Amino acid sequence: MSDAAKEQEGEEIAELAARLRERHALGRSDGLTRLFDFLAECAVAGARPKEFEVAAAVFARSSAFDGSQDASVRVAVHRLRRKLDDFYAGPGRDEPVRLTIPKGEYRMVAEPRAAEAAAAAPPKAARSLRAYIVAGIALALLLNLAAWVAFWTTHGGGRTLARAQGAAPWSAILKSGTPTLLVLGDYYIFGEIDEAAGVDRLIRQYSINSASDLDDWLMDNPKAMGRYRDLDLYYLPVGAAFALRSVVPLLSRGAAHSENLRVVMASDLTPEMLKRNNIVYVGYLSGLGVLRNPVFAASRFSVGETYDELVDGPTRHVYRSQEGGPSQGDASRRDYGYVAAFQGPSGNHIVVIAGARDTGLQQAAEAMANADALKALQRTVKTRDNFEALYEVDGIGRSSLGGRMVVAAPRTKVDPWTAQPNLSFPQG
Repeated sequence: MSDAAKEQEGEEIAELAARLRERHALGRSDGLTRLFDFLAECAVAGARPKEFEVAAAVFARSSAFDGSQDASVRVAVHRLRRKLDDFYAGPGRDEPVRLTIPKGEYRMVAEPRAAEAAAAAPPKAARSLRAYIVAGIALALLLNLAAWVAFWTTHGGGRTLARAQGAAPWSAILKSGTPTLLVLGDYYIFGEIDEAAGVDRLIRQYSINSASDLDDWLMDNPKAMGRYRDLDLYYLPVGAAFALRSVVPLLSRGAAHSENLRVVMASDLTPEMLKRNNIVYVGYLSGLGVLRNPVFAASRFSVGETYDELVDGPTRHVYRSQEGGPSQGDASRRDYGYVAAFQGPSGNHIVVIAGARDTGLQQAAEAMANADALKALQRTVKTRDNFEALYEVDGIGRSSLGGRMVVAAPRTKVDPWTAQPNLSFPQG
C-alpha cells in the first residue's frame, strides 16, 4: 500500500472513530474507551500493536506481563469487538463503512459493509430464556386482563375500579394516547467462578444490573476478567406478582389494543423508552434501575445505608424496614411502601409503585388501586401530577396486617431530568 493510501485509510479510521464517540457507541466503560482510543490511534498511525503493548498502554501492566497467564487483553478486545458488532447491527446498521477488529489481531481496520448485508434486513437477535419469560409475562397479563376486569365487575367492584381509574395519577395515563410500559423491577445475577479455590456462587450487586453493566465493570477492572461471568440469570421479587393483581386492572382502558400496554424488565428499560412511553414501575426500591436518579432527584427522601432505609430530608426521620432481617417466626415486622407520580422528559407520565420489601410493595399497590386511599392522598398533596407518599405496614410473612400513610407531599420543583444532585446509593 502506498504512503498516500495509508494516509487516506488513517484519516478514514480517525473519522469513523470520532463518529462512534459522538454517538456514545461504547457505553460508559472507561476501560473500553481507553482500549478503543488506543487501537484507533495505532490504526491511524499505521501501527500493529502486540498484546503486551496493549496491556501496558491500556491496563498499566508491567514488563512482566505474560499473555499465557493473563487473558485480560484478549477478553477486553473480544468485548470491544462485540460492542462494535452490536452497534453496527443496531444504530449504525446504515453506515456504509464500519470499524472492525479482525479475530486474532489487535489492529483496527475500516471495512465496507458487504453488499448482501446492506440489502438484507437486520437479523433478529436470538431470544434468550429471559426474553421468553418476559414475553410470557406480557402474554399472561394481557390474557388475564379481561378476566380480572370481569371479576371486579361481577363481584361489585366495577364501580370501585372506575373510581380509582378516574383519580390521579391513573386518569392522566388512561386519557393519554401515549403507549404505556409496565416496568417490573428485576435483578441481574452473575456468577463468580474460581476453579482453584473451588468457588462457584451467584452474586447480586446493585450497580451491575445487566450483562452490559458487567462488561463495562470488567473493562474497568481487568484483573477480574475470567472470574466473573454472565449467566443470563434474573429474578423477580415475589411481591411484584401480588402487586400486579392490583395494578393491571387499573390499566385496562389502556389495553384496549395490545400495543397500548407492554411489559418490560427494569434492566431492559432505556432512556429512549422513558421519553416515548408512559411508565408504571412495580418492584423494589432497589430495582429502579435507570429510574433511580429521576425518582430521588426531586424527592424529599434519600436512601440510607441500605435500600431498607429511607431518610426523610425535612424531618431527618429514618424509616427502616424490618423485612430484611432474620426471620422472627410469627412475630409481625414493619415494612414500607413508596409511591410517586411525576412527568417524564417529554411530558409523559411516570408512576412508581415500590416497596423496601414484599409487604411494603403490596401495600403501595393496594393503596394505588383504592379509590378512597387515592382521594385521601390527593387531599393531602393537592397536586395531581407531581407527588410522593410513604406507607407503613405491619405484616407476618408476606401478609399485611394493616397499613397507613405516614408521609405525603408534593415532590420538589427540581427537574429530575436535567438536575444532577449529589445522590449516593448503596453498592450492594
